Amino acid sequence: MDYDPRLKNHGLPHDPFKALVAPRPIEWISSLNADGVPNLAPYSFFNAVSDNPHIVMFASLTRKDSQNNAEVGGEFVCNMSTFALRDAMNMSAAPAPDGVSEFELAGLEMAPSIVVKAPRVAAAPVAMECVYLQTVPLADAAGTPARYSMILGEVVHIHIDDGIIKDGMVDLLSARPIARCGYRDYADVTTMFEMERPGYPPAA
Repeated sequence: MDYDPRLKNHGLPHDPFKALVAPRPIEWISSLNADGVPNLAPYSFFNAVSDNPHIVMFASLTRKDSQNNAEVGGEFVCNMSTFALRDAMNMSAAPAPDGVSEFELAGLEMAPSIVVKAPRVAAAPVAMECVYLQTVPLADAAGTPARYSMILGEVVHIHIDDGIIKDGMVDLLSARPIARCGYRDYADVTTMFEMERPGYPPAA
């Protein structure tokens, strides 16, 4: 099949776009509001965009607490969602009144960060502390504003659980990070394979 996504003339009962750009890592963004109340929300529009410096992004559909807190407080933390934490991650996605911590709603313990004030998810095997860089409002090719904004942050401190470090490398099979696959489908990392890229040194 072929179709124009702007016209949504795919003829299917659901838009397949998110299932085509998959799997997408689900990162928990933790932050603090102006009153110091912790906030936690999962984002599947998330990824690393640079490794020198280390920069990550998440995209928010309409202005939400994570974006507000990042812009006002100047920081946030990216916590890895894993198969073991899937129910808590899903619970933290539920709408919550302003000033209510999703950590409490999901029954999650907080741990202090090292550089930023926002806490991290204690049970998450990886947490990246970030300072806010900028917000990029998104628009289509005609310049019409979209409902999404992209929030960029520089990673200034990284926590890795020693239990997922094996032979000097992060063992993702132990961590089992989960990803979004479109619709209501998810995946977790259970199989990996290695390939050397021609003309490149061994992977760093």
